[in-house]
Amino acid sequence: MPIEIKDVMGRVAIAVQPDTSFAGILATMKRFAVSAVAVLDADRRPVGVVSQDDLLLKEVVEARHGAGILKGEKRWQEQRKAAGVNAAELMTSPAITVTPGTPVREAARLMHERRIKQLPVIDPVTGRIIGTVHQRDLLRVFTRPAEEMRAEIEAVVRGAAGLDPSTVSIGVRDGVVTVGGVVERTSQITRLVEAIGRVEGVIKVVPEFTFAHDDSAGIVTPPLY
Repeated sequence: MPIEIKDVMGRVAIAVQPDTSFAGILATMKRFAVSAVAVLDADRRPVGVVSQDDLLLKEVVEARHGAGILKGEKRWQEQRKAAGVNAAELMTSPAITVTPGTPVREAARLMHERRIKQLPVIDPVTGRIIGTVHQRDLLRVFTRPAEEMRAEIEAVVRGAAGLDPSTVSIGVRDGVVTVGGVVERTSQITRLVEAIGRVEGVIKVVPEFTFAHDDSAGIVTPPLY
């Protein structure tokens, strides 16, 4: 089963109110050693996020304005935010959030695509904040116990390739999985490598199989993760 946000999230909701001052936001970031804070409405629902990048716009926009680099809508938005004095004026909105049931991989994708380092975690029913997940929390999947990963990989071997796990050698070391044995067709190897690569915490898959028939014609071999 995919590891979900509830398995790695922090239970502390690091947040400020819309009227929190610039100095108050900085103090909160310093206190909790974070690079961003959620902004909550009166019902504890995230309405935006203020990051260090948002605060630094006061310096950046002035430099850009002098050099005449930015024009149009983007320049106007950054100038408006740079003039802000409280969270409501400084925040990026709407807030990008996840729920406890969001897969870790999905949260990692969001952070990468949106270039953010943490996400508010909300209750899927009420929408209220219940915690925060950071990049460092997501990295915990790469410290899973080897035996825990091996058990999941055995299930994958049985399901993805239709093999008896007792006939397949499985080695797990520092996130690198080595699998070997004898299979009937090369397509089984391809499916198995893809499936094992999706197991949380796997960094690389090294296949060491021998096969009876090569049915790989027209099949694109996936990367070995």
